Amino acid sequence: MQKEIMDSLTNNLFNIQLLLESGGTILWMILIASILMWTLLIERYLFVYFIHPSRVKELLQSWDKRQERSSWYAYKIREGMIAQSGAELKQHLMSIRTLIAALPMLGLLGTVDGMIQTFDVLTVFGTGNARGMAGGISIALITTMGGLLAALSGMYFSTQLDQRVTRSINHVAELLRRD
Repeated sequence: MQKEIMDSLTNNLFNIQLLLESGGTILWMILIASILMWTLLIERYLFVYFIHPSRVKELLQSWDKRQERSSWYAYKIREGMIAQSGAELKQHLMSIRTLIAALPMLGLLGTVDGMIQTFDVLTVFGTGNARGMAGGISIALITTMGGLLAALSGMYFSTQLDQRVTRSINHVAELLRRD
C-alpha cells in the first residue's frame, strides 16, 4: 500500500516536472506568481480569522475604557480606530488583485511566445515539420491554461476575502458605536 502511494506520488511529480518543462520559461513565471498569490491569500485568511479577532478585542477594551464617547474628539478617535482596523484588514489585497490580473496576461505572453516558436519552425522547415510546430503550439496552450487556471482559482478566494474584510470593518464600526 505504502509503495503504491510512493509510486503514485513519484509519477505525479514527474508529470508536473514534464508539464513545467514543456511550458517553457513563461510557465515558470506563472508558477512563481501563483505561489506568491497563494502565499498572500493564505496569510490574509490567517490574519482575518485568527489575528484580527484579538485585535478587535483590544480596540473594544480601549474604547470601553474611555469615560467620554460622545464628543467630537471621541468620534475622531473612533473613526481612527475603524480606519486602522480597515487598513490592517486590507493589507496585501491590492497585490493579490494585481497578481490575479497579471496571471492571464502571463498566459497570453506564453501563447505569443509559443506561436513565435511555431512560426520560426514554419519559416525554416515549412509545413513539413509537424513535430516542431507541435512544440510551439504546446507551449502556447499550456501557458494559456496555466495563467487562466491560476487566475480563476485566486479570483474566487480573493472575492470571498474582500467580502469578509468588508463585513469585518462594518462589524468593528458597530462594536465601537457612540453612546
